[in-house]
Amino acid sequence: MWHITKRELYDNLNSLRFALATVLLLGLMLTNAIVHLREQPERIQKYHDADTRYQNRLADYAEDSLYKLAEQGPGYLYKKPSALRFCAEGGESFLPNRVEGGYLRWGRSGAEGEPSLESFWILAYHPATPDLRNVHPNVTEVDWGFIIGYVLSLIALLFTFDSISYEREQGTLRLMFANSLPRHTVLIGKFLGALISINIPFTLAILVNLLVISTSRDVHLGAEAWGRLGLIFFITLLYTSLFLALGLLVSARVQRSAVSLVILLLAWVTFVVFMPSTLVSIAGRSTPPKSALGFSERRAQLEEELGSEYDARRYDPDKNLTRIQILQMAGEYVTKDAAQQERLHEERLKRRISQVLRARAITQISPVTIFQHLLESFAGTGFERHLQFLENVKSYAQQYRVFIVDTDRDDPESLHIFGVREGMSQKPVSPEAIPKFEDTLNFSKDFNTAAVDLLLLTLFVIILLSGAYLAFVRVEV
Repeated sequence: MWHITKRELYDNLNSLRFALATVLLLGLMLTNAIVHLREQPERIQKYHDADTRYQNRLADYAEDSLYKLAEQGPGYLYKKPSALRFCAEGGESFLPNRVEGGYLRWGRSGAEGEPSLESFWILAYHPATPDLRNVHPNVTEVDWGFIIGYVLSLIALLFTFDSISYEREQGTLRLMFANSLPRHTVLIGKFLGALISINIPFTLAILVNLLVISTSRDVHLGAEAWGRLGLIFFITLLYTSLFLALGLLVSARVQRSAVSLVILLLAWVTFVVFMPSTLVSIAGRSTPPKSALGFSERRAQLEEELGSEYDARRYDPDKNLTRIQILQMAGEYVTKDAAQQERLHEERLKRRISQVLRARAITQISPVTIFQHLLESFAGTGFERHLQFLENVKSYAQQYRVFIVDTDRDDPESLHIFGVREGMSQKPVSPEAIPKFEDTLNFSKDFNTAAVDLLLLTLFVIILLSGAYLAFVRVEV
């Protein structure tokens, strides 16, 4: 087996396709690094500027009063740009990079003796994945996803299309089997030889890419990032093995190398180019987007119904309400309005997430889409990353609200009526005491998310390798 592997490796290293693959991969990886070094510092700076505005906003409201801090909310909460975006852009340009923790919708000026009412902050979500455009690979970005998913897969087929068929044409396959070599030994030797041959230029291109990126002061790759890169490299080996196995399978089934090349090129175009686009089109038809107009109408209806209920209770001539009862009723109205409006936003968000998840499930038939999802998971980009960002936002919103309630309870002068200025603490709050939003990545969540895709990709490799072996066993020399 090792002798066959060395022979395959030697033949590939001395071939024109090896030289072309090396030049192509180096050129693409250098382009990727240069583009990333030009764009990433700008993304980081925008994020830091937005975070500074967020901190200043909280400080201004905290200096006013606890009520102002509670009523206005934390403002915009921004998604932290991934340090590994050069690996997989993940349709980030189609995904919102923030959630609005504010959203003032209405206000009521109170008459003499009446409390002034203003709507409380809610989490308002911007549209995610318009037209489901980020559920399939984006071929306009020269990231690792494009280089590996499209270019390297094609190179893998070019290295294996004649592995068996050419030797059958030349008669060397008959001489090889005259030495009583087991067929699985020959097949595995050819597979390993092709895998090593491809990974020599690919590994060189990756090292050059990471070396160029690491020399920049503006881009920092920590220990976790390097661990994620190691997993990405392993996934790349698995994905490349899939196309090597496909090449060996076809090469074992046909008589001539030219026929093998044509079949493999058609298979590559089908599985890598046409299938993702076709599946996305099917997914888009099966999950039509909901109308934004219907959402706005429902939001206005809820506000009107609750307002009518409040007015009927407040101005009931049969009730002589005390000042405390009026404040309690006003606070109940404001908090109930905020709760039902945020619930409406949450329901719309869940529908959109459900649509995208169904679409992604449909596209999992395509190996290149599975690989893209895996790459996005470990690079910290794409839709799964966006879902993790939303989880961080919701967790922070809960923490922020608990802080407001606990701080108000600690003020003996407050009436502890949440929702109206007259019922809450009017004292300023220390900005340092306010919880700060941190958008972090959780590696264990990323791995759990990618587990199904990883198993599917492994299953595809096993099936194709098994098919290649069965086809090779039946080859007549």
